[in-house]
Amino acid sequence: MIALLFLGFSAGLPFLLVFSTLNARLADIGVETATIGFFSWLGITYSIKVVWAPIVDRVPLPLLDRWLGKRRSWILLAQVGIATGLVLMARVDATTTPTVMALCGLLVAFSSATQDVAIDAYRIEIAEPRLQAALAATYIFGYRLALLVAGAGALYLAEFWSWQVSYEVMALLVGVGMLTVLAVREPRVNHFKAAQDLAEAVTRETEKRAHLSPKLARMAGWFSAAVAGPFVDFFGRYRELAILILVLVAVYRISDIAMGVMANPFYLTHMGFSKTEVADVTKIFGFFMTIFGSLLGGVLVVRYGVRPVLLAGAILTAATNLLFMAIAQLPPDLTLLAVVVSADNLSGGIANVALIAWLSSMTSAAFTATQYALFSSLMTLPGKFIGGFSGMVVTGYGYMEFFLVSAVMGIPAVLLAMYMIRQGARLDALAPANAGDEAKPNSEAV
Repeated sequence: MIALLFLGFSAGLPFLLVFSTLNARLADIGVETATIGFFSWLGITYSIKVVWAPIVDRVPLPLLDRWLGKRRSWILLAQVGIATGLVLMARVDATTTPTVMALCGLLVAFSSATQDVAIDAYRIEIAEPRLQAALAATYIFGYRLALLVAGAGALYLAEFWSWQVSYEVMALLVGVGMLTVLAVREPRVNHFKAAQDLAEAVTRETEKRAHLSPKLARMAGWFSAAVAGPFVDFFGRYRELAILILVLVAVYRISDIAMGVMANPFYLTHMGFSKTEVADVTKIFGFFMTIFGSLLGGVLVVRYGVRPVLLAGAILTAATNLLFMAIAQLPPDLTLLAVVVSADNLSGGIANVALIAWLSSMTSAAFTATQYALFSSLMTLPGKFIGGFSGMVVTGYGYMEFFLVSAVMGIPAVLLAMYMIRQGARLDALAPANAGDEAKPNSEAV
């Protein structure tokens, strides 16, 4: 759990440095607004990490793999990429060479997404399924701490010193994750057996393509076994339930993400709160309530099981949107806003831990990185896409109607979570930990 706390910090640190903090830097030094908008495309790397996740899952790194093992070697390599990219970003003048800044940011974003894939695999393999909620809670705690450092911390450093110093300090803080990787041990998972199985699968798939040239047949065989294999395993394991599982993953956070897009405009323009008041409520109360919700969610999952808490999280997330609908009709009241924001972040913390723990339990140890990357990509993509239309809804109808719509969008997640509870016995029987997974985690690795 201590290791996941620091690895969570390592995962969260680069996120804002290529998003809102970078946007603040670009605006501060006078980069055109249109150009700043293009920098948002760096975030696409986090949504398509499933594309190269099979490489992280299957390909051992020369020298590093023998020294650190598969998961730690990939995490360390990604951290080197993050630190290098941040140092370069610190020294690039975006006003004269915005393309160079974008390329440096791409290095950070790509390395950060790769680190996420490897850390998720490490977290799932280091402990048995019943402990995943606790690990997820500490991971989220570390991640949130890093967001504070890379958000407010980076802005303070830029204000009192310079943007160069700010980004250089952030690059130095990547060392927290590096030291953690060197201090912890590799999960006790038989990757050698998994590699043997992959080699045999590649050979079988290559033989099926004997009509192709040997080189092309080999490439097609590797793609079929290493890239398609994780998806074939998931759909073959859960059969018709697989589609419903993926739909639940896709819609579970739609209500929360869609509402979040218009939260700040609601606080500032509709309610009339100052930026300082919004920062105090959303950053201070929001931070601590999210952490408390994450810890509470971890305890509830251990006590009651993951699926009931998953349902509770879906209900609470939709219900808190109705609270925003209520305060939209009332005069501005900072205390009331703090209560509603606290409830929203508490429910979000509970829901997030439950979702991570549930997805971790369905991930096969033979394809850990790839399958979880599929889940994590689906978590945010639909919500981000639908959230793009939120401004149109507010403009056409108003905030009260918008919050109602966002709450209604949470109903599919509630219904699907209820269905998963009814299918609990079957899901447990099909879970990798109960299905003879040859590479499943060793509980002694806790």
